[in-house]
Amino acid sequence: MKKRCEWAKDEPNIRYHDEEWGVPEHNDKKLFEFLILEGAQAGLSWSTILNRRDGYRNAFYNFDVVVVSKYTENHVKKLLQNKKIIRNKLKINSAINNAKKFIEVQKQFGSFDEYLWEFVNYKPIQNKFKKYSDLPTYTIISENLSNDLKKRGFTFVGPIICYALMQAVGMVNDHTLNCFKYPK
Repeated sequence: MKKRCEWAKDEPNIRYHDEEWGVPEHNDKKLFEFLILEGAQAGLSWSTILNRRDGYRNAFYNFDVVVVSKYTENHVKKLLQNKKIIRNKLKINSAINNAKKFIEVQKQFGSFDEYLWEFVNYKPIQNKFKKYSDLPTYTIISENLSNDLKKRGFTFVGPIICYALMQAVGMVNDHTLNCFKYPK
């Protein structure tokens, strides 16, 4: 039996842990997906978001940033009725706003990937934590990322959300030392 990080207990979390969490991601579409999902998670558990991930894929046109950037107030009204996502107007409006800002970053840097990974000098940070409770909720780097995103007009991108994003897309590898995903 594989030893995993202690938070990976049920099927959706185990699959996410084994296949995505901490794996370097450079595809802008996936980066946009995680930006939206991490913002939606604010104040909630990751399990809540994972269980609604397919609902988010459907509601946000499979995370097509161009389509989402053009969502109107009518889209917002429909999304507020969609039981398959978190029906929070601030978070929904944030997703639409962040799509617009994401496109601006892509235009400036060539890709969101190029912008984002610059914060870790294009190399994942490998931490060495013994147990999950040792992991920080944010770091200086996530604070810097948060501040820069906010200056660019992004919302729901505080330092804690940014650190969770960094973990999700593999900018930081926080698999614990006893986890089979920890690089040996």
